[in-house]
Amino acid sequence: MYQISELAKCVGLSRATLLYYEKLGLIAGTRQSNGYRCYSERDLQRLKLLQKLQAGGLSLKECLACLEAKMDRDTLQQRLHTLDTEIEHKKKARDLLAAMLGEHAMRDWHQSLELSAPQAHFDWLLKQGFDEKHALRLKWLSKDMNEHDQYMADFERLFEGLVHLGPSSEDDVLRALHALPIDAGKMLEIGCGKGASTLPLAKASQFQITALDNDEYSLSCVQQRAIELGFSEQITTHCASMTQMPFEAQQFDLLWAEGSAYIMGVTQALSQWRALLRPQGYLVLSDLVWLLEQRDPKASEFWQLNYPDMSTVAQRLQQMQAAGYAVVDHFTLTEKAWQNYLMPLNERLSEICQASISSNAWRDLNTELEIHRQFLGQYGYHMFILKRVD
Repeated sequence: MYQISELAKCVGLSRATLLYYEKLGLIAGTRQSNGYRCYSERDLQRLKLLQKLQAGGLSLKECLACLEAKMDRDTLQQRLHTLDTEIEHKKKARDLLAAMLGEHAMRDWHQSLELSAPQAHFDWLLKQGFDEKHALRLKWLSKDMNEHDQYMADFERLFEGLVHLGPSSEDDVLRALHALPIDAGKMLEIGCGKGASTLPLAKASQFQITALDNDEYSLSCVQQRAIELGFSEQITTHCASMTQMPFEAQQFDLLWAEGSAYIMGVTQALSQWRALLRPQGYLVLSDLVWLLEQRDPKASEFWQLNYPDMSTVAQRLQQMQAAGYAVVDHFTLTEKAWQNYLMPLNERLSEICQASISSNAWRDLNTELEIHRQFLGQYGYHMFILKRVD
């Protein structure tokens, strides 16, 4: 026989719990002549059986039912399904914590957060110690905070020596430039890269150009080419973020942004950059857009992950007019613009063995090239020539 304190010690339960179980009829104590309650070996074993059943995730009510009658298989099946779901959630939680500690990749988590809460994602990256430049690059390129440094080193190696960091051609630049009724004044080129468009703009106009980018090396390439071609007095470089540009309001007659507005979001760029334009000033902007209503699911899936804000031409035009711009002209970039970007990049990837790249940079670029080979034409870069209206 066991006194209640002894029974509690044997099964690791409190006295209050045992009294509750006795009230439910699970155990049946007897009061001795000395006033103490005592319990039998049967009571001890029923408690141990109860604990085994509870270890299977059954509720107390379900455990009691199993003790008193044949097991209900439907109940057990439902409990098993519930546990499987809980285990899956726990596994995901563990994987995330391990990834945050650098044990696993975080790409899927970053991509999911970017789709559901992009601004919160960006703010969180800043709080993790990334400066704005690398937070933006992580969002759009590496997509993994644990791999980011190596990814960017590999990415820059793959683009080493290439001038075009995206689709662009001198013919398209000149077509957009000639659609403007002005050819002189103060121009700000936002996201100039290595100057693929900066020099043609300088050669074909009288604008005083401020070429802005957040990458010092790219700006050094622009400076060197400007000196070599005799445009150093016409072109000034400035290293800063496009989201927080250190310029006074209404300072520029023309803003030029090829393939860069997506970084901060086209609608945000339209709103924020407008303040830099003088009344009746102009904005030239290119963006990747859907050109066809019918799209291959594989292309849609790829761009949903890599550019979730991608829109049609008509949708962008509506956004631009709503943001306070009149549309002067717009056109789709030529095949030459894509060749200038894709052919050198394809050659570069052919020269560098994938095995020599330890991050996902080579694979990501090769995947992008394959998407372009299969589906370019369903989408493309589109140039918009806009005028600020007040």
